[in-house]
Amino acid sequence: MQREIQAVRVRTAAYRRERRSVRLAREFARSALAEWGVRRRGDDVVLCVSELATNAVLHGVPPGRGYRLWLALGAEDGVLRVEVHDSGDGEPRVPERGGAADEESGRGLWLVSVLADKWGVDERRPGKIVWCEWWPESGEKFVTA
Repeated sequence: MQREIQAVRVRTAAYRRERRSVRLAREFARSALAEWGVRRRGDDVVLCVSELATNAVLHGVPPGRGYRLWLALGAEDGVLRVEVHDSGDGEPRVPERGGAADEESGRGLWLVSVLADKWGVDERRPGKIVWCEWWPESGEKFVTA
């Protein structure tokens, strides 16, 4: 049985492996959310984009390569999804409980795990896709316009 494909709003951008790309990714996400009329939890989404982009630059992208940011908003189910695609090795993990608070780094995925409704890592050749999602409250959608 085939599932019906829902209409989706999608924005995507590619970035080089440089620290300023994190700021550009945040600005891109803010722009997409504003264009879509998303207000609820928008700051959480932008913070998670920042953390995932930072992880891609520091840990996921080999020299000379870049990463891709992909944002999607489901028109029917209202799920907002962020993906960061990189070509690096490794499997991102949330630090052990209590460990991130005492460390100088390592809080990024912990923040994502707290702020997003769900997050995970999918395989890609080469590399991986680190993603997170926000689900609408029962009966409402993220879009207000």
